[in-house]
Amino acid sequence: MAPSVRLALAQINVTVGDLAGNAAKIASYLTQARRAGADIIAFPEMTLCGYLPEDLLLRPRFVQDNMDALQRVAGACHGITAIVGFVDQQDDLYNAAAVLRDGQIRLIYHKQYLPNYGVFDEARYFKAGSQSPVFIQNGVTFGVNICEDIWHAEGPTVAQAIGGGARVIINITASPYHEGKPRLRERMLATRARENGVLIAYVNQVGGQDEIVFDGGSLLYDPQGRLLARARAFEEEMVVMDVAVDFAPRAQSLDVRRKTAKPAFLHIPVVTLSAKQPARHGPRVAPTIAPPLTRWDAIHRALTLGLSDYVRKNGFQTVVLGLSGGIDSALTATLAADALGSENVVGVFMPSRYTAPESGQDAAALAQNLGIRLITLPIEDVFKPLLALLAPTFAGRAPDVTEENLQARIRGAMLMALSNKFGWLLLATGNKSEMGVGYATLYGDMAGGLAPLKDLWKTSVYALARHRNRAGRPIPARTLRRAPTAELRPNQTDEAALAPYATLDPILAACIEADRDVDEIVKMGFPRPIVTRIVARVARSEFKRKQAPLGIKITSRALGKDRRMPITHRYFEGA
Repeated sequence: MAPSVRLALAQINVTVGDLAGNAAKIASYLTQARRAGADIIAFPEMTLCGYLPEDLLLRPRFVQDNMDALQRVAGACHGITAIVGFVDQQDDLYNAAAVLRDGQIRLIYHKQYLPNYGVFDEARYFKAGSQSPVFIQNGVTFGVNICEDIWHAEGPTVAQAIGGGARVIINITASPYHEGKPRLRERMLATRARENGVLIAYVNQVGGQDEIVFDGGSLLYDPQGRLLARARAFEEEMVVMDVAVDFAPRAQSLDVRRKTAKPAFLHIPVVTLSAKQPARHGPRVAPTIAPPLTRWDAIHRALTLGLSDYVRKNGFQTVVLGLSGGIDSALTATLAADALGSENVVGVFMPSRYTAPESGQDAAALAQNLGIRLITLPIEDVFKPLLALLAPTFAGRAPDVTEENLQARIRGAMLMALSNKFGWLLLATGNKSEMGVGYATLYGDMAGGLAPLKDLWKTSVYALARHRNRAGRPIPARTLRRAPTAELRPNQTDEAALAPYATLDPILAACIEADRDVDEIVKMGFPRPIVTRIVARVARSEFKRKQAPLGIKITSRALGKDRRMPITHRYFEGA
């Protein structure tokens, strides 16, 4: 009979720096896995301290506390092997995985590929490892690596482990979500399993951490690259399965990798935890494959999970936002109600002399449909005396954007007052299109602690709103039909000030996400004057984005850590 192992993949939601809470959650899952008869349980990358602690890693006490917590977790690990991500301090810091068994740390692996792009800054903190030790459990040899290590076909991490006899590779990861990322991961893992002839188990973190969201979706692939198991996306889950190891790695692939391996890699440390196959009690546990989410279901889940974790992990319960009757505030309120419950969402309608009756009607209808509290605070009695106060100083100058921004800032001040008085977190309602071109008011509609739509183009705002309405239609139909407007002057519309969103969004995506220049974007079929104007607005509004609240990343390149541009420079292409 082929040797087998009962494997548990625990995709859990941890909080950066909550060492005691994270360790307690790990211990809880250890207990559950033992009860399920698991031989091995794997947790995600840096589970113990949370990914990524950023400059907390520069504090020696933090690193030591994380290592002390690992010792306590090891003390609770009996009758099962656990793979736990943590930060290891040797002469340098390492992003590490510890293999725990019977109260001891039996093996430590150091991550070899340190990502330093997008939201990742690992080269700032860690030194790269150089070896891939293996361990034997139930007569089966396992290799361990971490996240980025598995993405490199030419890299040594899998080949090293195979050289040490590994037949199963366990990759622990904290891989953030963006649209299309789950499919990309699955193709990569299938390829890596097939080209090496090994079984690959991949356990991913789940939950929100500031602007990024980890989507879980842990996976298991057989040596032919066939999917055996998939955990649910955006949910904590422990997947338990029996895996038979009745294969050998592909000899040709192994020979090639041995020939290209560096001499330092030829000695592979091997730790034996259990050399014999134990008697199995109870029925075989078969892997399960959760269905993949559709595009808009995944985006909705990412935004609501990111929102709820940001609110709760930062000690808030209730959120407040301005309701204008427009699509952005309507979708933001809907996501907040989905994430936190209607009882924890407060909308504020703040009409001015330019507010259409339809706006108030739609804001009220949305609040009623969602079951959220609605406060109405007209701003005219504040706006009018401010205009009078400024009139002598502004004498001889026509009204312009100054008076428009004054209204937005009055609203921002009122919302912040409510936030301060009641301890509510203020949500900004701006989208990626507005943030991209700076069509937003500093200290006005940009005020807030979180901007849930910050990485969602305006056209995608409408698409997600329509998708969400299929599950209950909370957003009034007229809100989806009306031309978007800030209602800060008579007959104002967003598209008249910018460009039709069907034109604006592809230009912005090409500029911001793909770094294409004006000539390249023009070749896509857009008029040069429009492209030049939009690209110049993107460059000139960087100072606003630097002061904007965090948003939840859902695209491949968000307006946050992904895109780091200087404010002061003189390269305004096409301007």
